[in-house]
Amino acid sequence: MSVPPAKPIPEMVAGHPGARTEAKAVLINRAILRRAVLSCTVGQVFEFYDFVIYGFMAAALARAFFPGGDSLAGLLKTFATFAVGFLVRPLGAMIAGSYGDRHGRRQALVLTIVMMAVSTGVTGLLPAYSTIGIAAPVLLVLCRMFQGFSTGGQWGGAAAFLVEYAPPERRGLISSFQQAGIAIGMLLATLTAALLTYSLPEHAFFAWGWRIPFLLGFVLGPVGHYLRSRVGETPVFTSSSAARAMARSPLREMMATQLGPSAAAFGFSTVVCVVYWVFLVYVPTFAAQELRLSASATFFSTTLACMVYLLLTPVVGAWSDRVGRKPMLYAGSGGAILFSYPLFRLLVSHPTVTGLVVTQALAAAVLSLLTGVLCAVLAESFPTKVRYTALAISYGFSVAIFGGLAPLVSAALYRLTGSPEAPSYYVIFAGVLSLIATLFVREGAHRPLPE
Repeated sequence: MSVPPAKPIPEMVAGHPGARTEAKAVLINRAILRRAVLSCTVGQVFEFYDFVIYGFMAAALARAFFPGGDSLAGLLKTFATFAVGFLVRPLGAMIAGSYGDRHGRRQALVLTIVMMAVSTGVTGLLPAYSTIGIAAPVLLVLCRMFQGFSTGGQWGGAAAFLVEYAPPERRGLISSFQQAGIAIGMLLATLTAALLTYSLPEHAFFAWGWRIPFLLGFVLGPVGHYLRSRVGETPVFTSSSAARAMARSPLREMMATQLGPSAAAFGFSTVVCVVYWVFLVYVPTFAAQELRLSASATFFSTTLACMVYLLLTPVVGAWSDRVGRKPMLYAGSGGAILFSYPLFRLLVSHPTVTGLVVTQALAAAVLSLLTGVLCAVLAESFPTKVRYTALAISYGFSVAIFGGLAPLVSAALYRLTGSPEAPSYYVIFAGVLSLIATLFVREGAHRPLPE
């Protein structure tokens, strides 16, 4: 008895309309994914450039808004204002996170980038203390608060946005572009600062040159807004919204059901924040103020460190798609514990540009072990209906308490102890806390996102 030949499946027949339709759909999906990654990454570049440029202009801001005879005291006041931006990040995370979990990630991201652009640009227009007195630092603090609110709101949205767009087997790689965007933003900020300090005479830079990087916020903001407004909502959120699986109060839902994962996320985020803000923001200012290295040299060193961070972060993200996220977290936390003191000792014993470059580059390599998986781990820890809120608040509080205070704490530890290596103890503490928290983190690689 002969068996009739099986009918070919249309999608598998070369040249069949079904095959062409499927191939076209794949191309469209890839194009949508590329657009989503580009819009989110470029928006993150502009957001973080706006936020971090304050740290690189700290010495100039100290002269303009906190004048006085003690340069270290003025620097401490400037870093205190810097920390204010972090203290309001959790508020931005709560409000923008709840909005994003109810109305969509894209809408929240569009709103926050506008707020960041305006507050950054206005900072560049503020009169100095010599012109309007005490009103000058007050206005500076207000601008910094708006910057912090915006960053607190957009960081979690960008992380959730990329993870929800990514194919399951590439979530580590795709989500790492959020951190790559931060590296590019940092790179843009350091290059801008380096070029200004190199090309302008010192008196011109401190008189008016420091305003230029802030005024660029007026230009970069509209570009980021355009890119973010041109991409659709994530498929995961769209499906959840269509099924009416939204939380009426994402914040209340998070507090009721996600305290454990939120505590773990808060804990392992600490070392990311501290390593970043100590080695890439405090250290160059310390090198310029106390080691008497030129400002342009410290900025170019930080630029090289950012390039290390930028190149290694996606590599770590892609590798985590194969071996898992937690091994990277353990390696990064352990590296912070083991190498922070030797790195500070290296810099102090070799107070040269070469010593600074080596110190920052090695710190950036350790940091990339963490940043390559940070967004994926956070997003994979929470269900869709509270993902934006929970990850934004967990990371927001961590960066507010540990990251935002890192330059201030580092400067204060140095002043209290007289030891330039003292800030490394803060990094070690954060590494230990992160190592413990990682024990309770959900391994999300090779598993579906929580519904």
